[in-house]
Amino acid sequence: MKNRIFTIGLLLLGISSGTAQTKLSKAEKTEFIVSGNCEMCKKRIEQATLAVKGVKMVTWDIPSNVLSVIYNAKKQDLNAIHEAIAAAGHDTDRAKAPEDVYTSLPLCCLYEREQ
Repeated sequence: MKNRIFTIGLLLLGISSGTAQTKLSKAEKTEFIVSGNCEMCKKRIEQATLAVKGVKMVTWDIPSNVLSVIYNAKKQDLNAIHEAIAAAGHDTDRAKAPEDVYTSLPLCCLYEREQ
């Protein structure tokens, strides 16, 4: 009898562990290039990204210009993240910042734009 209860307990534990793993799978990690130069750029890019619903974590590396994002793909589309960053004045591979927003950035933040 004790063996059956123990076995049932293990099965339930296995099922609940599988459910927890399924919930984690909706979080996706991605990396892409975001143009910028300095600490002010870093702060602006990260704030714009975190303002997007579903974004859990973000880090932008200054020397490499690589943005790492963990977000809930069920709550937000990756294009919305690119658009939010572009609206803050920084180009990505999917979205270009509007010219007036880009030119209003501080001088140290004016990165070289691809034509």
